[in-house]
Amino acid sequence: MPQSEALTKTKPFVPKLYNVILHNDDVTTMDFVVDVIVTIFNKNFDDAVALMLKIHESGLAICGVYEKEIAKSKQQSVLKAAKVAGFPLKCSIELE
Repeated sequence: MPQSEALTKTKPFVPKLYNVILHNDDVTTMDFVVDVIVTIFNKNFDDAVALMLKIHESGLAICGVYEKEIAKSKQQSVLKAAKVAGFPLKCSIELE
């Protein structure tokens, strides 16, 4: 093979990942938080309860890690569900 056809190494594209974080508050019910974690983050009930307890005890917990657009979509879904239910649940995203 001629030198001009030599293969060049390219790095594969690795997207940046973002943590989606739920924050504790004194108003949002534990049942609602568990429901959000099950329905929006697709966790099973036991994992959702464990995450809810971590949020309650530590003030926050990472509920999922996603590419930026998916993380934003999850965040908006949480905020919309909380607004509809009348809860002040806070959800943030940050670069992992």
